[in-house]
Amino acid sequence: MSTERFPSTCAGRTTWLVVGSGIVALAVAMGVGRFAFTPLMPLMMRDGTLSAAVGAEWAAANYGGYLVGALTASWFSADPRRGLRLSLLGVALTTVAVAWTDGESTALIGAGLRAAAGVFSAWALVCVSSWCLAELARRYVPRLGAWIYTGVGLGIGLAGALAWLGGRQPAKWLWLELGLIAFAGAVFVAMTLRGRSPSSVSPEARASSTTTPGTRHGHLLLVLCYGAFGFGYIVPATFLPAMAQQRVSDPLVFGLTWPLFGLAAVLSVAAAARWLPGWPRRRVWALAQGTMALGTALPLVAQALWALAASAVLVGGTFMVATMAGLQLAREELPSNPMPLLARMTAAFAAGQIAGPLLVRALGPGTWDGWDALAWANAAATVLLVLTAAWLWRNGSRKLS
Repeated sequence: MSTERFPSTCAGRTTWLVVGSGIVALAVAMGVGRFAFTPLMPLMMRDGTLSAAVGAEWAAANYGGYLVGALTASWFSADPRRGLRLSLLGVALTTVAVAWTDGESTALIGAGLRAAAGVFSAWALVCVSSWCLAELARRYVPRLGAWIYTGVGLGIGLAGALAWLGGRQPAKWLWLELGLIAFAGAVFVAMTLRGRSPSSVSPEARASSTTTPGTRHGHLLLVLCYGAFGFGYIVPATFLPAMAQQRVSDPLVFGLTWPLFGLAAVLSVAAAARWLPGWPRRRVWALAQGTMALGTALPLVAQALWALAASAVLVGGTFMVATMAGLQLAREELPSNPMPLLARMTAAFAAGQIAGPLLVRALGPGTWDGWDALAWANAAATVLLVLTAAWLWRNGSRKLS
């Protein structure tokens, strides 16, 4: 019989407080720090405070900052709570500050703020994964850790709904409102963290997490799989809305796109947490990655609106399941000190999502064998996702460490 037990009474309330703080932290860090720019960029262009070219620079700066944050997140290995507090405060400050970037004269400042938000978002994702999963494992309820990743979809849905319902306001007011929400979330998480023992790693635990050459090889393959996931996810996430816009002119359709994307992420993670808790994490990850491959392949077969919508659902409904399963797997592989592996996987994801748009730009506007740059990028994403999903499924029940 499993030793895991469901929390109850006072212990149960504090356990769910840990889960709740993880959900709020990821909603702030990812829904606001990483993805709020997507629904707000068209409104900023409408207000004349941002051009399409500057918007692309801001997005690229956020991707680059996310990579830097992933590469430096291991600084907080000794106390991920400290990194979590700092990162959430940073997300709130940079979100509010964007409201004061007005026009081309402050474009460089805005790019710097988006880059900083990317750094803070990566720190938060790695630190909250390290701290929350360790806390829940210590309380004998590790399977509840899956629920914290619903926070990303909730944050995306919140930012999208705010842009949808408040779209008549100037975009800078929406940035201020999101900043205040981020501050409230940061305060809530800080209060939850206060007085709780940090998930620090003792020298003995660090020594016990030393890996053999074979284990390091296996971890490298996991990192590469996570990087392929980043590449496969970002191509449709970046370009599908533009493809759909050529087929539907009604702005109300696009106003609902981002909240629905977030809702798909929430429901998919909740479904995986509810019905797949006993599955090996590699199998869950493989299932998500394989489904995502179907989503990247659909636009290659049909350019109709239904195919683009189905692609968006397949990709949007699986990217957080893959994130959840991958980061949980890192915790299972190195339970005593998962932070370095979490950071390497997040860095690979960041590199993959940077490589996707760069490949599209490098291929240029021409066509080869009837396919344009976007089609070739989608084809490359499909191949990588299928290969990595097959490897993950085949090794689904094998532990590398």
